[in-house]
Amino acid sequence: MEDNKIIELYFARNEAAISETSYKYGHYCHAIAINILASEEDSQECLNDTYMSAWQSIPPARPNSLRAFLGKLTRNIALNLLEKKNAQKRGGGELTLILSELSEFRGSTDHFTDELALSDIINSFLASLPTQSRKFFVGRYFYARSIKEIARMYGVSENKVIVSLFRTREKLRKALTKEGIDI
Repeated sequence: MEDNKIIELYFARNEAAISETSYKYGHYCHAIAINILASEEDSQECLNDTYMSAWQSIPPARPNSLRAFLGKLTRNIALNLLEKKNAQKRGGGELTLILSELSEFRGSTDHFTDELALSDIINSFLASLPTQSRKFFVGRYFYARSIKEIARMYGVSENKVIVSLFRTREKLRKALTKEGIDI
């Protein structure tokens, strides 16, 4: 079913919207959740919360991209669930490693209160990257994919992914500094 028809089901408050969403985007949302949570049970809870959140958000929201809307919901819910489960005590897995890679940026942006402006800066930065670098970066830091998984997806060596991510983080640091965000 086309996304606009699924969105119309939400606006009509037709419960078929949830089953159509699950059918079309369930695997996509599950991949995001499992990458962050590393637990099938927690991922299923996250998916249920994602569908409930979509139901509560549409309407009034009318997403331009249902896929992106659901991906963002899933990611945020998974991160919140991970925090609640206190994954740091259990080791945290891949997400702990990812957060440590980005730790130099965390303190610098905490005081930055204009989230929309920060989002615009990061989106502009991502748009300026070569396609492969952007895919590596988004795969790692949005979808929480492992280095090995990214390398396999794009048919490159793990070392190429590691080097690309390092260089991209350096470019991001410079871009944020240029915009007045001290790292």
